[in-house]
Amino acid sequence: MKNSNCDTEVIIIGGGLAGLTSAIHLTKTGCKVYVIEKNSYPKHKVCGEYISNEVLPYFDWLNVNIEELKPTHITSLQFSSESGRTIETKLPLGGFGISRYTLDHALYLKALSQNCEIIEDQVNEVIFNDDYFEVELASGKILTSKVVLGGFGKRSNLDIKMNRGFIEQKSPWLAVKSHFKGEFENDVVGLHNFKGGYCGVSKVENNLLNICYLTNFKSFKKFKNIEEFQEKIVAQNPHLKKILENSTSVFEKPLTISQICFQKKENVENHILMMGDTAGLIHPLCGNGMAMAIHSAKLASEETISFLSGKISRQKMEKNYAANWNKNFKQRLWYGRLLGSILEHSKLSEVLTNLITHIPFVLPLIIRKTHGKEIKMTQN
Repeated sequence: MKNSNCDTEVIIIGGGLAGLTSAIHLTKTGCKVYVIEKNSYPKHKVCGEYISNEVLPYFDWLNVNIEELKPTHITSLQFSSESGRTIETKLPLGGFGISRYTLDHALYLKALSQNCEIIEDQVNEVIFNDDYFEVELASGKILTSKVVLGGFGKRSNLDIKMNRGFIEQKSPWLAVKSHFKGEFENDVVGLHNFKGGYCGVSKVENNLLNICYLTNFKSFKKFKNIEEFQEKIVAQNPHLKKILENSTSVFEKPLTISQICFQKKENVENHILMMGDTAGLIHPLCGNGMAMAIHSAKLASEETISFLSGKISRQKMEKNYAANWNKNFKQRLWYGRLLGSILEHSKLSEVLTNLITHIPFVLPLIIRKTHGKEIKMTQN
C-alpha cells in the first residue's frame, strides 16, 4: 500500500444508478467515498426508463425528490402479441417514467453535494491483499480502500480481467433505444411483441416518448440498418407501426448495445459487492431492472456501514449481502431468465404471447413474480 497515492474508505466502480445511489447513501452516513466513472454526465443510456414505485420510500430517506424531475406517473401495463392482440392490467404499486439522462445527472449532483468525489477515469485492475483493495486507474492513479462496490454495468473490460464466469458465454441480444416526440398515454407502459423480440414504450419527462426494444441479433443482421429493421420487422405489430409512423425521433441516431447477458452472475467476487446489472441483469420484459439496481445499492450500503463501524467482519458482510441479495432478487432473475429463454425461440415466444393475451391472469402473475414490494427503511 505504500505506493498508493490516495486512501479512502469506499471505492465504487461505476457511476450508474446503483453506484450513485450507494454513494449518496454512504456519504449521508459520513463515509468517505470515491466513485470511478468512465463517462461524463449527463448521458443517455439504453434503458426502458420505467421505475417501480417500490423505490420511493428509499429515495425519500436519501432526500432525493423525484417529483422535482417532473416524471410521468405510470399506473397500467399494456401488452400486445405480434399480431396486435392486446391485454392491459393495473400495476400493483405503479411506477414512474424518467430518463437516465435526467435521473443519473440528478443523483450525480446529489452525490457531489454530499462531498463524494467522482473521478472520470477507467479502472484497469482491482487487487485485494492484506484486507485492503488497491484500485489501479487508466490514468496511472492508484486508490486504496477497505471496501470496493461494483456497479460497472452489464458487461465491461473489468469482467474480463476478473475472469467472471458469464463473460465467456455469447449472448444473442441487441437493444436499441431512442426518444421521440409523439402521442402516447402518460400513465401507461407498453410492452409490444414482434418477431424475434419486443419493444417497451412509455413517456418520460418533458413529454418525450422512450422507445426501447430488444431483439435477437440473428434477426437484426439480415437488414441493412435500424430503419429497415424497424419498418420490416418491428412495425409488423400494428401498435408499434402506429406509434413509429406518428412519432419523430429527437436523437440524431438511436443508441444501441449488444451482447446483453442474462446469464447468472455472482453477487460477491474477489471480495467486491456487486450491485445492479453487475450482479445480475433481469430480462427487460420484467420491467424492473432500475428498481432492482437502486434496491441493491441500499443492501450493499447497509452491509458496508456495518462493516466499517466494526459491527461485523468482512466475511459476515459478504455473507449477509449475498443472502439479502438472493432473498430479494434471485427468484425474480430466475423468472426473467425463463422468459428470456422462451423469447429466444420464435414458436415458444408466439405461444407465450398468445397465452398472455388470451388468459387474463397470466400477465398479473408475471408482474407479481418479477416485481418487489416497497423498500422498507430500517436504518437511520
